[in-house]
Amino acid sequence: MNERRFAVARAALSAALICALAGVVSPAHAAASVMREIQLQSRHTYRYTCANGKTFRVTYLNATNGQSFALVPVGGRNPLLVATVSGSGVRYQADRYTWWTKGPRADLYDAMAGENAQPVVAGCATIMR
Repeated sequence: MNERRFAVARAALSAALICALAGVVSPAHAAASVMREIQLQSRHTYRYTCANGKTFRVTYLNATNGQSFALVPVGGRNPLLVATVSGSGVRYQADRYTWWTKGPRADLYDAMAGENAQPVVAGCATIMR
């Protein structure tokens, strides 16, 4: 994807996310419509179970340009988190939330809880079938 097309896709993604956050369209619909522009290479959905007994699904989207995204259920929504630089594992971020995966394990953090706060949901592991 050339730089201009990527810039257009990034602008569309930002606009779609703003619409999703404003409640104009669902985050999943907004992400899906923009992801067509980004050209997905793969999509994988995994079930997680966490230390507190909570279970949920997370969908990972990988673009042909190498960028990765995750749709993680948070507070009744499914925000589109973007993979960012991480010293270990993969860290996905959007708004105030960070979904940090390391192998089959993951934790969800809320930046509004403070710099040294414990994860909102901790000890999550991929449910293997």
